[in-house]
Amino acid sequence: MRVSCTVNGAPAVADDVWAGESLLFVLRERLGLPGSKNACEQGECGSCTVYLDGAIVCACLVAAGQAQGRDVRTVEGLASAGAVQQAFLDAGAVQCGFCTPGLIVAADDLLRRVPRPADPEIREALAGNLCRCTGYEKILDAVRLAAARRAGLGAAHSGEPGEPGRSRDADGPGSIRRPGG
Repeated sequence: MRVSCTVNGAPAVADDVWAGESLLFVLRERLGLPGSKNACEQGECGSCTVYLDGAIVCACLVAAGQAQGRDVRTVEGLASAGAVQQAFLDAGAVQCGFCTPGLIVAADDLLRRVPRPADPEIREALAGNLCRCTGYEKILDAVRLAAARRAGLGAAHSGEPGEPGRSRDADGPGSIRRPGG
């Protein structure tokens, strides 16, 4: 089958798509967009998170044919804005990089909906994304930093360590538990 859709604002066509192929496979292998990662193939890790018609989905769970005529935005499509990606770099939230694309898409989605999220909102928005390297605190710092930068507050009000009034709420409701913690 042929799948025609818009990917990152441009028309895209994938030919000879097998009915059982996932959108993730088509993006990575047929369209040459390796940003979304293939990890669990069960929608549990969030590494393959993309936008589909403006809503975030796990691309591993979406049949390629379901993208026919629809708008897909991947982490590569968010690169032009760059604020979330830069915040992840500046906060040290990128380590092995496997979870990073999904976390960036999820964080971007959150910040589009809630420009200045509180920590519980950040934790809830990122709950479907698993990371084994960072311990999550740097990821939370990155989202706080991106939110502050989007609000025009710069690093001074980013929620970086040591900022007065900063709430870490590390073990409160909806918190992300660190491995071994």
